[in-house]
Amino acid sequence: MSLTLIIGNKNYSSWSLRPWIAMKVAGIPFAEKVVPLYEPGSKEEILKYSPAGKVPVLIDGDEHVWESLAILEHLAERFPDAGLWPRDARARSHARVVAAEMHGGFQALRKHCTMNLWLPVKARPQPDEVLADMHRIETLWADCRARFGETAERTGPFLFGGYGAADAMYAPVVARFHNYGLPVGAGTRRYMDAVMALPAWQEWTAAAFNEPWIMRHNEPDWPLVRGVSVA
Repeated sequence: MSLTLIIGNKNYSSWSLRPWIAMKVAGIPFAEKVVPLYEPGSKEEILKYSPAGKVPVLIDGDEHVWESLAILEHLAERFPDAGLWPRDARARSHARVVAAEMHGGFQALRKHCTMNLWLPVKARPQPDEVLADMHRIETLWADCRARFGETAERTGPFLFGGYGAADAMYAPVVARFHNYGLPVGAGTRRYMDAVMALPAWQEWTAAAFNEPWIMRHNEPDWPLVRGVSVA
């Protein structure tokens, strides 16, 4: 049965990026439908697929699954051989912990560093609360890499070796750290470079740069949708 993923603008929709990149890297076939955010009728269009009125939404037959983490769990059950979660029970439990922390946390980073792939890459001063979020994420990533990154199951440069659901949950953070020029350490930069080298990442960003819904503000390095910054 075919899958369809309803997503928002690739430039801005951090939540949409998560299941999209997970499915691409895992080789799970799907169709995508982009609903441009903050356009007339956007809310009404999304409500056709999700009672929450938000993207992303996965359509799997007569099932509609929303919330990025729930979509990843649905996919892991539907495609158990895709490796979205580690097979090792201890690693799998920890991967779910760090994914859940991302799902509900890091509000300062979300508020001050909204995902915007069009934003020219340069260092921008941030309040202490953003730097605190950055340091927590760096510690979390380093701990995952040290404890689980090189396993007999799936070796690789990502949080649990091979790219999986936990990495997908943090994909928008990679974009934020990069575009806002946050002062990350060398280990964090290596992880970010590995994520940004993925063909799926390149495909998403190329599409984002070609979206027709971007409207420029009078500050040239702040492209906005209808003059409104989005998180």
